[in-house]
Amino acid sequence: MRRGVRWTGVNPWSAGAVAIAVIVLAPLVAVVWFALTPTDNIWPHLLSTTLPRYLLNTGVMMAGTGALTALVGTVTAWLVVMYRFPGRGWLQWALLMPLAVPAYVGAYALVDFLDYAGPVQTTLRASFGWATSRDYWFPQIRTRGAAILVISAALYPYVYLLARAAFREQSGAGYEVARALGAGPVARFWRVGLPLARPAIAAGVAVVMMETVNDFGTVDYFAVQTLTTGIFSVWRQGGNLGGAAQIACVILSVIVVLVALEKVSRHRSRFATSARNVRPVTPASLTGAGAWAATAACAMPVLAGFVLPVGVLTSHALGAAQWTAPGLAEALLRTLAICGIAAVLAVIGGVFMVYGTRLSGRTLPRLLLPVTGLGYAAPGAVLALGILVPLAAFDNGLADMILRITGRDPGLLLTGSAGVLVLAYVVRFFAIAQGAADAALGRVPASLPMAARSLGRNAGQTLRAVHLPLIGASVGSALLLTFVDAIKELPATLMLSSQDTLSTRVYAKASLENIAEAAPAALVICAVGLLAVILLARAHR
Repeated sequence: MRRGVRWTGVNPWSAGAVAIAVIVLAPLVAVVWFALTPTDNIWPHLLSTTLPRYLLNTGVMMAGTGALTALVGTVTAWLVVMYRFPGRGWLQWALLMPLAVPAYVGAYALVDFLDYAGPVQTTLRASFGWATSRDYWFPQIRTRGAAILVISAALYPYVYLLARAAFREQSGAGYEVARALGAGPVARFWRVGLPLARPAIAAGVAVVMMETVNDFGTVDYFAVQTLTTGIFSVWRQGGNLGGAAQIACVILSVIVVLVALEKVSRHRSRFATSARNVRPVTPASLTGAGAWAATAACAMPVLAGFVLPVGVLTSHALGAAQWTAPGLAEALLRTLAICGIAAVLAVIGGVFMVYGTRLSGRTLPRLLLPVTGLGYAAPGAVLALGILVPLAAFDNGLADMILRITGRDPGLLLTGSAGVLVLAYVVRFFAIAQGAADAALGRVPASLPMAARSLGRNAGQTLRAVHLPLIGASVGSALLLTFVDAIKELPATLMLSSQDTLSTRVYAKASLENIAEAAPAALVICAVGLLAVILLARAHR
């Protein structure tokens, strides 16, 4: 497999893999460079003023969402695996549906539902004859605690999915032995099920925490100042690139720790996997109040994370005027085009890099391959910071060169364009395509490409004729997941482009309390997200 075509001693597959890795990692390197070489060092000022508040709020948000998603995801996974109860058949898949609803969309829907002018308080005033808010007490909606609830309702499926897989892989004999020794349901959960599933649960919680750090729309709407909102404030409002980069480096440090913990958990989870010939768990049938309690426990997260936000948005989007609002069609077409191109490029790059790394066997590509996954872990605001400033410098230099040659000023050709969004989405979600390609190519028997090469096919022909037909399903899944995640991405889109997309349209309209005009775009995002959820459900049957 190493006998690929070489150009003057350089393996093109190895060189291509390194080039892709450089493109993916360049924004992160740029952020670190900006932080180390600030024009105006405001780090002491940040340490003495806003940074402690950013750190505190971010830490509380991470801890709160981590704990709540661990509780909800683990308990619901345990119930659907270990017991039979009314609605179990559809609830085990419905529990994935909140993944289709971005957290910021859920935030807008929750505030609209519970705010003073919302249906809940309006009904209370009409029922009890209250005239104003001074006649009764109602909890504040836009708080840090509410932000934790909203983000948890959107992200708990990450924990649920991994915990459910871990519980299903456990041996039914172990639970029977525990039952014979007198262990009740709670004792079996704490002493048998939870210890074996803990690495998978910890991996899911780490993903939730990374997504919590990345969130901007929810915390901004609830006025919670986190590290991500700090980047927006210091850079876009204060105009200080170095300070924003320094905050971004704090986020990167947090992310690196979480990624390391997730990798350790994933490695440890191999020891908890049951043998293939071990009898699977047989669900026990619940009856009476216990059965309906299990149904309610599994239905509540679905109601909070999917039914409530989609229902509120649908009620606002029933009128035809909302769907014909100016700019909606253009935002939809622009979003589909940008995200579609980004998904295709990410998948092509992921396949090329993995195949090139495997084909060349060189050390450098093999070392860079796992590091490219950091782009997915890094928040969109961090990547936007590392992309926009170098790209703006290049854009200005290009415009100056064209001006000197032609005498005409072309303006900024790349900055603020659709191209910069495509680049950001490719970098941000490259790990999805790369991971899918790596897993799929690893399942291709080595004898097949060897046979093709013995028949005179070169590396490219072997990839097209042998590998691509076999990995088509995995590549298609990665394409869809990348496309969906790109549509939902908000922080990078806000920072990099002034063009209207579905996510920025939802943010702009909802920030002005215009939920009616935000509803159609939000529903389109949710509908596209459902495609990924359906694919995910089919893959984990």
